[in-house]
Amino acid sequence: MKIVVTGSDGFVGKNLMARLNQLPDLQIEGITIDTPDSGLNAILRDCSVLFHLAGVNRPQNVAEFKEINMDFTQEVVNRLKSLNTFPKIIFTSSAQAVSDNPYGQSKLEGENVLKNFAQTTNAEVIIYRLPGVFGKWCRPNYNSVVATFCYNVANNLPVVVNAPEKVIDLVYIDDVCEAFISNIDSKKLSGKSRFKQVKPVHSISLQNLSELIKSFPLMRDNLLAPRVGNALEKKLYSTYLTYLPENNFNYPLTLRTDNRGSLFELIKSNDFGQIFLSTTKPGITRGNHYHHTKTEKFCVIKGEGLIRFRKIDTDLVLEYKVNGDQPSVVDIPPGYSHSIKNIGNEEMITLFWANEIFDPNRMDTYFVNV
Repeated sequence: MKIVVTGSDGFVGKNLMARLNQLPDLQIEGITIDTPDSGLNAILRDCSVLFHLAGVNRPQNVAEFKEINMDFTQEVVNRLKSLNTFPKIIFTSSAQAVSDNPYGQSKLEGENVLKNFAQTTNAEVIIYRLPGVFGKWCRPNYNSVVATFCYNVANNLPVVVNAPEKVIDLVYIDDVCEAFISNIDSKKLSGKSRFKQVKPVHSISLQNLSELIKSFPLMRDNLLAPRVGNALEKKLYSTYLTYLPENNFNYPLTLRTDNRGSLFELIKSNDFGQIFLSTTKPGITRGNHYHHTKTEKFCVIKGEGLIRFRKIDTDLVLEYKVNGDQPSVVDIPPGYSHSIKNIGNEEMITLFWANEIFDPNRMDTYFVNV
C-alpha cells in the first residue's frame, strides 16, 4: 500500500512519518515545500492513502494562507484527478476554520475543495479540525504556546503569560498520529467527507500551563516525579525534556557516605513514595529499626545479603538470604524491626522503595535491634 504525506517535514509530518515507517508492508513517500513540481505526479500516482498535512499558520505574507492552505490543496486534487488516482484523504484542518480570520478561512476553503473532490470522484475525505497540538519536535516561538513555554523554561528564559485566565484546548502529537493511522485500514466510505476528532482533548488555563511547566526543572532538586497518572502532566513532561539543551540531560544526586557505605535518593512522589539506593560494605549491617506506618521493599541487585526482621512484640526472627544473581523482593511490614547485612565478600547494592517520602520532622523510625 502506498501512503503519501504532504508537509512531511513539518511538526505533525515528522512525527507521523516516524510512526508510519515502523509499520510493515507500506510504501511511504513525503512531499515538502522543496519537492519539485515535476516530481509530484510520480509521488501521487497510485496513492492509496494521502495524509494532507501541508499548510501554514504564521506566514510572513497573509497571501500565503490562500496560496498554501487552499491553492495547494486544489493543485493536489487536480493532479490526483489527472492521474485517475482517488485515495482516502486525511486532512489536517484547524479549530479556527469556524473563525473569521485569514488562517481559519483558508482552512475552511481547503475543506471545501476536498469535500467537492469526494463528491465528484467517489473518494473518501476525513477532516480533523485540530486544536493546539503539542509534543516533541514542535517549533517554539512560532505557533505552539506549549513549545514556547517548554523551550523558555528549559533554557532559563522568561515566560510571558499575556492572558493567564484563558483556557486552551490541546491534543498530544502521539494521540494525533494514532488517530490518523487508525484510518489506514478502516472501511472506506466512498464519496463521503466527514469530520473526526482526536481524543483526548486536554483543557488548561495558560496560567496553570505555565506554572506546571515551570515546576519541571525543580524536580531535579526536590526529586519529585511528575504525576504520570495525570495524562496531561505526563505528556507535558515528556515534551519539556525534548527542549533541554544537549549539554543538560544529566544532573547530580546527593550522595551520603559513612563507614557503612553510601546512600542516595533517586526519585520521590506523593503518589508512590520514594526510591533510593545504598551500597553496603562486607560485614556491615543496616537498619535495626521499625516503622508504625511506613512500609518498604528491599531488593539486592549486587552482592549477598541477609534480611532479618521481627515483630516487635514477639521473639520470632525471620530471615531471608538474598543476592543480586537471583533478584527478589522482600516486603517489610510496619511493626517489624528489620535489618539487612552484607554477608558476601564484595560491596552489596540494594534498591529500596518506601511507600512515603522521608520527612525528617516525622520520620516514623524507631531503633530496636532485631
